[in-house]
Amino acid sequence: TLSFDFEVLSRNHEDIKAKPEDGCFIYGLFLEGARYDPDEESLVESRAKELYTSMPVMWLKPVGDRVIPDSGMYVCPCYKTLQRAGTLSTTGHSTNFVLPIEVPSKMPQAHWIKRAVALICALDY
Repeated sequence: TLSFDFEVLSRNHEDIKAKPEDGCFIYGLFLEGARYDPDEESLVESRAKELYTSMPVMWLKPVGDRVIPDSGMYVCPCYKTLQRAGTLSTTGHSTNFVLPIEVPSKMPQAHWIKRAVALICALDY
């Protein structure tokens, strides 16, 4: 089966002049409930009164028969809009759900799940 490896890049999207050899670069996502710290290269707690933060550029690399890492990642749900609910499709996922994205984390999955951390494509729709 085909899936993705995810790499958070330290470069700004304006500095990227060429497409990757394989996969694609994405930017413009927002984190809700946490923030990404480029110095720690990991998810960290949000600052006070900080609802949404920009996620750095990510590189989605297609990989066949990929083994999902046991630790060091938070499998973060990505939604089209802030309203996470949508109609349930035949796949069992909400129509607002895009895909799970693995974000580096030093905390266990449960830590971020309790905080309802998610990636959002558009803050206003």
